[in-house]
Amino acid sequence: MQKSLKTLLASTLLITSAFCGAVNAQSTTNSPAKNAVATPDNAVMLTVFLKHDQSRPLGELKAQLAKQGFYKAFPPAGVEVVSWNIMMGIGQVVTVRFPASRLAEVNLALENTAWGSYKTEFYPTYDFKAIAQAEQNKAQQTQTAQ
Repeated sequence: MQKSLKTLLASTLLITSAFCGAVNAQSTTNSPAKNAVATPDNAVMLTVFLKHDQSRPLGELKAQLAKQGFYKAFPPAGVEVVSWNIMMGIGQVVTVRFPASRLAEVNLALENTAWGSYKTEFYPTYDFKAIAQAEQNKAQQTQTAQ
């Protein structure tokens, strides 16, 4: 059991190292991505949970964020903030929109400046409001017709 776990961990580390190397190589050679503009055919939205480290006081967390340059680096220039909310008891929930080619840049901005103050979770996101409203209208029309 231990040997298979070690093998699994070793192969995961190898794959992760290869992937991170490819991402780092791509981000250094793919500088036009930083100038990319979000359009309907290339934009992605990403919701990020910035979960507070509740074992430390808020002042300490803010000082660490300032030291690491969080608000200077995130969001990177040209990345649209769709929403930025406080979720009491959790932390902050930020939804950003940007060209898919800038995903690594957005990720690195968070890894380099938010980690330590926050634990992060990432969720691909899309705008469902118009679809939900259309479904509600359809349901109401069906109910009225009956």
